[in-house]
Order: sequence, then structure tokens, then C-alpha cells
Amino acid sequence: MSTQARSDMKLEVVVIPVSDVDRAKSFYGGLGWRLDADFAAGDEWRVIQFTPPGSECSVIFGKNVTAAAPGSAQGLYLIVSDIEAARNDLLGRGVKVGEIFHGVGDRHSGTDEPFLSGSHRVSGPAPNRGSYGSYASFNDPDGNGWLFQEITTRLPGRVEAGDTVFKSSTELAAALTRAAIAHGEHEKQTGGKHDDNWPQWYAEYMVAEQAGAPLPA
Repeated sequence: MSTQARSDMKLEVVVIPVSDVDRAKSFYGGLGWRLDADFAAGDEWRVIQFTPPGSECSVIFGKNVTAAAPGSAQGLYLIVSDIEAARNDLLGRGVKVGEIFHGVGDRHSGTDEPFLSGSHRVSGPAPNRGSYGSYASFNDPDGNGWLFQEITTRLPGRVEAGDTVFKSSTELAAALTRAAIAHGEHEKQTGGKHDDNWPQWYAEYMVAEQAGAPLPA
């Protein structure tokens, strides 16, 4: 029996509906996102594309690019390695960002606001800053809803170990900091003796953490 080769399918663009194109352009540019395109055809069509830092997926908006109602795009996740740093960055840019919160188990209450399945929410980061557990939300001027989610360790199978990639100096620095803290605990377990092989230990830790594999002890 023959096996058909799998085709790569890369999500690269998400369309967001806006009412005022220039206002939206100013807002997303103010987030520090990269402006990739601003194309127009007369007065009837215009498309603008922005890409968040470190993202392989972009957003587009404009005039006559979608029939969706302005503000109807909700639950747009932005994955960050340090939610406090990401939130503070936007606050420093004058963007109103909600407080950091986390969910409580499988409890659900109320409506899906701000777009996390109606989970019961508790203020502050997740206990022990558990990966996937901490969130903060913000909206663009039309009300399109964005959600920061902090991920430091991927669940198994989400990232191949050979595909470890750090897409910014900030992300790499955060991974190095976590590796340094973990290595400090490792040295305590070995009697406080200096580990001459620490670069290899750091590398193994950082690759395993991103791939969701067992971490070195």
C-alpha cells in the first residue's frame, strides 16, 4: 500500500475586522508589530498586514477584505514566554491591558469573557508560573479581543526536539534564566560542586523544555 506524502499547511494570516483602517494601523503599529504591507486599489480596497514580534503568523485588516462585523474577532492568542514582561511592554506603550489571571481547574462560570471558555478566574499568575496557566487580555479600538498566554514548557509532541527555535533575544534570555535557576538546584543536589559541563546541561534543559520532554535532574 502506498503512503501519500503529507503536505505542509502553515497558518500564516488571520483576518481581523475593523471599522477605521487608519486607526487600526496606528494601534497595531503602536504595539511594536512589524508593518509588512499597506496596499490599496483606488477607494474600494485596501489591505494592511502586521506581524507580531517572533510570530510566523500575521494579521491583515483593511477595506473590503472581510464581511465580518468590526470587533467580532475574539480569542486571538499571543503566546509569550514572560507574561509580566509582555504586559508591561504594552502598558508602557499606552495600551490598556487587563490584570494577569489564571483559571481554577475545570470550574466554569459566566460568559466567555475574555475568551477563555468561561473559566472561573483568579487574579495573578498561575501557581508556580505553570506553563499554559497565566493570561492577560486586551482589545484593539474596535473591540477585537487578544489574549496573552504564558508558555514556557510545551506539552509532549507539540515541538520536535530537533526543531528547537528561539525567535527573539528576549525569548532566549528567558529560557537561559529558567535553565540557570534549574541548574542551581541541580548543583545543590550534587553537593554544591561546580559543574564544568554546565553548557551541555543548559542546552539539554532548554531543548527538553521547549519540546515538552523530561527535564534533566
